[in-house]
Amino acid sequence: MPAWSFVEAFEFRISHIWIGLTAAAGLYVIFFVGDRLSALLFDFAKPQIAGIYGTKSQAQGWVIGSLLLLWIGPAEEIFWRGYIQRRLSHAYGGWKGLIVATLIYTLIHIWSFNFMLIMAALICGLFWALMYKYYRSVWPGIISHAVWDAVIFVLFPIN
Repeated sequence: MPAWSFVEAFEFRISHIWIGLTAAAGLYVIFFVGDRLSALLFDFAKPQIAGIYGTKSQAQGWVIGSLLLLWIGPAEEIFWRGYIQRRLSHAYGGWKGLIVATLIYTLIHIWSFNFMLIMAALICGLFWALMYKYYRSVWPGIISHAVWDAVIFVLFPIN
C-alpha cells in the first residue's frame, strides 16, 4: 500500500504551482532537445512529429489550448496517476505500480502507429509518474501536464 492516503494524494499546496510550472518548463526543454536529436537520428522523426501537430487543424488554437489546459491534462493526471498508478501501487508496491502504470499509459498510444508519439508518451508518463511518487500529490503533475500540453501544442510548438 502506498505510504500516502487518497486525501493526501489530492491535497493542494501552494508550492505545487511552482513545482508544476518548473516541471513543465523542464519537460519542454527535454522535448526541444529531443526533437533536434531525433531529427538527426531518425529519418521518420520529422514527418511523424508533423503528423501529431496536424491534429491542430481540427479546431482554433484557443479552443485546443483551453481544452488541454483546463480539461485534458488535469483529467489525464487524475485518472492515470491519481487512480491507475495509485491502485497499482497499492496492489503491487510503489515502484512496480509506477512502472506498470507508465507502460499502460504508453501502450494506450500504440493505436497511433506513431513511434515518436509513443516515445513521447513513455517519457511524459514516466516523468509525471515520478512526480506523483515523489510529491505524493496529483497537483504538481496536473499543473505540469496541463501547462506543458498547452505550451507545446499551441503556444510554442517545436516543429
